[in-house]
Amino acid sequence: MADKRHLLVDGSNIVRDWPELRELHRRDRAAAHAQLEGVLAWLHDHEGVRVTLVFDGSGSDLDVRCPGGQRTFAVVRTPSGTTADDFIEGWIGRASAPAACVVATGDVAEGRTVVGLGAEWISPDELASWVKRATTSLDAGLAQRRRENARSWAGRP
Repeated sequence: MADKRHLLVDGSNIVRDWPELRELHRRDRAAAHAQLEGVLAWLHDHEGVRVTLVFDGSGSDLDVRCPGGQRTFAVVRTPSGTTADDFIEGWIGRASAPAACVVATGDVAEGRTVVGLGAEWISPDELASWVKRATTSLDAGLAQRRRENARSWAGRP
């Protein structure tokens, strides 16, 4: 089931907010970013939510990567002088359906701005809860599949 929502995540903001990522970021910034990317992939893959993970960059160009080659999951690094907030606001401002956009950030000013543009704003804690619900559902589905497999394999050599 494909979800029509588009989740835009202020990556650096979430990394700084989630304690486990904040601690990892102190030791290994790339690992913290990769872990957040992996967590968001669960939402993308399990719920069919389009995901754009945005980090403040430092290069001269916008860098867009689509892990797994799927255009519905993107990791964006902005060029120098453009913040993740700028990118997210611009995206929503150009969106044909801004109400389908959900922005995850702990930045209250940014949250108010995206709501003013017609998008939904969720906090880092709300994003964490969403991820937890998705992983719990996925785990339950896998457990059911294991039980079904065990029953079908019972008695087979």
